[in-house]
Amino acid sequence: MDIEALWEKARRQTEILRMRLQDLSSFETTDVPYAFLAESTLNPGDTVVRRGRVLIERPAIVLPNLSPQFEGFAFDTDLQVSDDAVATLLLVRGIQFPSLKYRHQISSLDVYEGSLGNAAKHFLNQLAAAEDTATGLVLGPEEAWQFSLLILVGAMVVRSAEGDLRRIFEAWRKRQREHG
Repeated sequence: MDIEALWEKARRQTEILRMRLQDLSSFETTDVPYAFLAESTLNPGDTVVRRGRVLIERPAIVLPNLSPQFEGFAFDTDLQVSDDAVATLLLVRGIQFPSLKYRHQISSLDVYEGSLGNAAKHFLNQLAAAEDTATGLVLGPEEAWQFSLLILVGAMVVRSAEGDLRRIFEAWRKRQREHG
């Protein structure tokens, strides 16, 4: 399946069941842990569980607008496309990520013996019992997990934008008072 077809499949089938409660940080790296669930293509009736985190950070160098950096999403190995090709695909579709670094780190890949619906209920209950307000829970197609995670991150960026602008203006005003 080509990259455009994978994007469309992820766009149609990704469901965010739960997002990190706090907004993204305006000035520091934000750690976004997640659990991604997908119907197993190898074992019908079972669910693939991918756990990891996406670190969203300001890059060390100033990037031009609309130049996000994606690291660790395995676009090159799994999909045989470059990170730049993914950024271009998103840009052509009018999807703009801020010029930040999005670094993916996988921690585990497991199988839940049960349907996707049962797995979703199980993980929602598990996160609620642990009072975990940081971990996102996402459902999507197994072969397009990277795009499902980008949809999660994009939703968080949109949700955080208003508060982010407010925090940036507050920091600017504080500097003005201290130096003015």
